[in-house]
Amino acid sequence: MAQSVSTSTRPPSIRNSPEFREYILLKIKTAPWWLIGIAIIAVITAVTIATNQPFQDAFLFIKAGLGVTISTTLIAFVFAMVLGLLTGLGRISNNTFFRNLATLYVEIIRGIPMLVLIFFIALVGVPAIVAGFKSLGVWFTENGMIGIGAWLSGFKNNAVPMNTRAIIALSFTYGAFLAEIFRAGIQSIGRGQMEAARSQGMSYWQAMRYIILPQAIRNVLPALGNDFISMLKDSSLVSVLAVRDITQIARLYAGRSFQYQEAYITLAVMYLTMTVLLSFLMKFIEKRIQKNEQR
Repeated sequence: MAQSVSTSTRPPSIRNSPEFREYILLKIKTAPWWLIGIAIIAVITAVTIATNQPFQDAFLFIKAGLGVTISTTLIAFVFAMVLGLLTGLGRISNNTFFRNLATLYVEIIRGIPMLVLIFFIALVGVPAIVAGFKSLGVWFTENGMIGIGAWLSGFKNNAVPMNTRAIIALSFTYGAFLAEIFRAGIQSIGRGQMEAARSQGMSYWQAMRYIILPQAIRNVLPALGNDFISMLKDSSLVSVLAVRDITQIARLYAGRSFQYQEAYITLAVMYLTMTVLLSFLMKFIEKRIQKNEQR
């Protein structure tokens, strides 16, 4: 009888409670299943490359273009950020000329496909600039300035390598997208901060440099990170200019060996690995910034 009473008065198990079941279901729903999927793909790919000679050959051949892909993306993004910041400032400028010039640039670039822009800048824009230098050289020579005239006249189309043209094309293209990001970031800062800075004797540019821009850049950092990842992927388009990035080298390897499956699976996994690692890096940086702001 005592044993029966003891059993009936035992408190219910937490594991059998509705709250615990709801907690488990919530954990299942919010678990990063996409990350588990990527981890599985990474393990399968690593095992395949380690045990399959054709995949090993493809990886060893294609990885030679990693330096070109990474350097092209980094350099182009730095120039795109500078151009985007200047254009973003122009978009919010009170000067009618600069505001309309910046808007014209953004609308034109955003309205043309990136591949077309790469072709145009690399194969039309750069040769036109070289031809302009030559014309200036002739003019300087005719006016007695032979030294500078000879220097300008000596410019040739092949003096600008395709890698440089690809960087210019990516910079101009992404400069327009980053301009809108910077514009939105600057406009997200309350007008009162600019007015308070001006009331303390700061000039417009001092207030922008020391008060507005630091806050705006922190606000748009996630968007900048996303655009950097997008540029890394879009850098594959420069392969149409015969730039020896990983896409171009994979295409050459596949055409030479006829191992299309091995070449393009390896290429896809290399891009996926870089973009996922960059995504984690950006999330880590965002969390660090949030922690610093909460202190």
